[in-house]
Amino acid sequence: MDLSIVIPLFNEEESLPELEGWIRRVMEEQGFSYEIIMVDDGSKDGSWAIIEQLARQNPNLRGIKFQRNYGKSAALNTGFHVARGRVVATMDADLQDSPEELPELYRMIVEEGYDMVSGWKKKRKDPLFSKNIPSKFYNWTARRMTGIRLHDFNCGLKAYNLDVVKSIEVYGEMHRYIPVLAKWAGFSNIGEKVVAHQERKYGETKFGIERFIRGPLDLMSVIFISRFSKRPMHFFGALGTLIFALGFFAAIYIGISKLYRLHQKLPTILVTDNPYFYISLTCMVIGTLLFVTGFLAELVSRNAPDRNQYLIEKRIEGMKD
Repeated sequence: MDLSIVIPLFNEEESLPELEGWIRRVMEEQGFSYEIIMVDDGSKDGSWAIIEQLARQNPNLRGIKFQRNYGKSAALNTGFHVARGRVVATMDADLQDSPEELPELYRMIVEEGYDMVSGWKKKRKDPLFSKNIPSKFYNWTARRMTGIRLHDFNCGLKAYNLDVVKSIEVYGEMHRYIPVLAKWAGFSNIGEKVVAHQERKYGETKFGIERFIRGPLDLMSVIFISRFSKRPMHFFGALGTLIFALGFFAAIYIGISKLYRLHQKLPTILVTDNPYFYISLTCMVIGTLLFVTGFLAELVSRNAPDRNQYLIEKRIEGMKD
């Protein structure tokens, strides 16, 4: 099979028939063998009934329904799990992503050898202050912190080599940072393509103000996990040692200063009356706690069942007699 198209959706009953017809027309014109995987993330409208109806008309369409709303990441992760195509593409169900882009995304994966290609909505049809400006800021921050030179991390229109989606786990709100997860898994050949962005035709956006909080938190989480999940002592131990050292040397300075002033018969105060003494003591306590945290995290990590499980790109078996 050439292409699997994973479409997470929530309350999109109006757009589904038009989207399915659009995809089917493009796939048939290009001669692709394909499957459409619609993942209903606990919709409250008639989305699932529409999916059932479309599946009866199109044998290439598969549907998955969640009992309740788990989020876009869970829907994508489930779709990736069941995808079978050589290339796996994702797109939103609101008709803002154009299926006309899929053939070129497929070609970039198959012919140019990209592990994944992310769409870039260079000309967005979204409100300026509520979406465009925050999106530019978060994308700039993500580029700086991850080293991945993409302009639009959160674009729903992406394409992946099948090996990529089988090697990553998307959870929480990590759908925004799938390129980071792919790079962490060893798939660093990441491309970008300018794609058309359509105005929303039906319904309204499903993402509210909470995305401004969840997005940065998830970015920090994925960066920490990607760098320190197998060696937490390198983070907590180093940070704890630094803070403890600051407090320790500050306490030594306070003690030496006290002895010097006594030796010179200069007026002085009790060490316990010096506010800097308590700051240095607090630093030593915090440093010790961080070091112990790193030690315990290292013990947990070393006893994890997947501690020494690695992705194997190729394998050669010896010939048996």
